[in-house]
Amino acid sequence: FLGTTIGTILCIPFVLFASKNLWNGNKVIPAVGKFVLDILRAFPELVYAIIFIKVVGPGPFAGALAIGVHQIGMLGKLFTEEMELMDEVPVEACHAVGANGVQTMFYARIPQLLPIYASLVLNHFEIGVRSASTLGLVGAGGIGAMLVFAIQARRWGRVSIILLSVIVTVFLLDLLTGYIREKLR
Repeated sequence: FLGTTIGTILCIPFVLFASKNLWNGNKVIPAVGKFVLDILRAFPELVYAIIFIKVVGPGPFAGALAIGVHQIGMLGKLFTEEMELMDEVPVEACHAVGANGVQTMFYARIPQLLPIYASLVLNHFEIGVRSASTLGLVGAGGIGAMLVFAIQARRWGRVSIILLSVIVTVFLLDLLTGYIREKLR
């Protein structure tokens, strides 16, 4: 949850830089924004987990940071694509009645994009939950750490319970986020 929250909040400035339709023909700024998002997206969470374990020490916080930084790149790319593909007619209508860029953002862009963005965030929350189970393998804490300790101790009953709990959690999250996504449509 923390990793997805970090990724969602911190990707917004990158989206504003990377979206071509916000820069009126300037090609340099969106190219730089997209390049940064490409770099953040290029490395899997496991690589980020190893880096953050060295920076903040082993534990769940390193895992949350790893998921968050990776999701900045992933959500940033998806949010940017949606921003560029959105219907510009409401934006033009706002400009026609004298709205400035901030007013246009709040009255034309955000209402169109919010349901799509919420759906993407929920989807990446599910992905983050699945990633958390593997990040423990490198010391990033969470349920993955419990799984590694159980495997190392050859406590196969405990391994089975942990794996079943991950499966049930992912299944329940899928049902919950699917329900929420359906309500957002």
